[in-house]
Amino acid sequence: MALADSASCAKPNEDFPFPEIIELNVGGQVYITRHPTLVSVPGSLLWEMFTQKNIRSLARDSKGRFFVDRDGFLFRYILDYMRDQQLVLPDHFPERSRLQREAEYFMLPELVKMLAPKLSKQNSIGDDPCQSDPEELSPNADGTRNLASASATLTSAVAGAPGGSVTASTGAAGTEIRRSGFITIGYRGSYTLGRDSQTDAKFRRVARIMVCGKTSLAKEVFGDTLNESRDPDRPPERYTSRYYLKFTFLEQAFDKLADAGFHMVACNSTGTCAFAHDQTDDKIWTSYTEYVFYRE
Repeated sequence: MALADSASCAKPNEDFPFPEIIELNVGGQVYITRHPTLVSVPGSLLWEMFTQKNIRSLARDSKGRFFVDRDGFLFRYILDYMRDQQLVLPDHFPERSRLQREAEYFMLPELVKMLAPKLSKQNSIGDDPCQSDPEELSPNADGTRNLASASATLTSAVAGAPGGSVTASTGAAGTEIRRSGFITIGYRGSYTLGRDSQTDAKFRRVARIMVCGKTSLAKEVFGDTLNESRDPDRPPERYTSRYYLKFTFLEQAFDKLADAGFHMVACNSTGTCAFAHDQTDDKIWTSYTEYVFYRE
């Protein structure tokens, strides 16, 4: 007795044993696609699976879906390629090597070729920033050479001008080129205000200091004290609002910004109030404050 196919929209027959619409269970992820899509690349593993006559030889899950024991999340890119034989990946895709392995398993040589150049030039800036250290990409080589050339030209001009005694200080400044930009520091705080207008010891308690701004600037200022776990693999020229600091002292953050040449240009704060107890007049104030720093 043949196993019933819950994924069928049309009943298969002996000449065409597969339905038009097929459900796949790939590593626990369910995909629904058309049979012509799965056989669009002759010689591929999916083509071999879904052109055979013996449909019973294919593995199925408990609901009758065809089962493939591979990475279910990466299969979306395999299926997209099967639809039109084109590779479209998100910006700064971090799992290119794993996708190449999946392409080899599904016997898609053209897709393997599309992925291979990205792996063979890890030191190239224009290929895949996620395959190399993001810090090495900012600023780029051309920009560095242009800045160095401009600095050398300025130093020569000052040296040839009257009052050349300032050449040394100008040259020293030219060797340390800092890019301008904004960094915003934000934190949430709370305190209790009672009848006697006394605040408790937790008035300055800061749970977490958030950092917003360009990734390269944030890393330059805060270095290892910057927690990037909530926004990993962020390219250096992109902006983020999800970084936070591993310490909770605002003064320490201000010191690091001042050492890097930043100065505060704006700040703002909002607050809300709620009664701590129904029987008392004690109130809990919760605030969110942001400080905006800028370096010219």
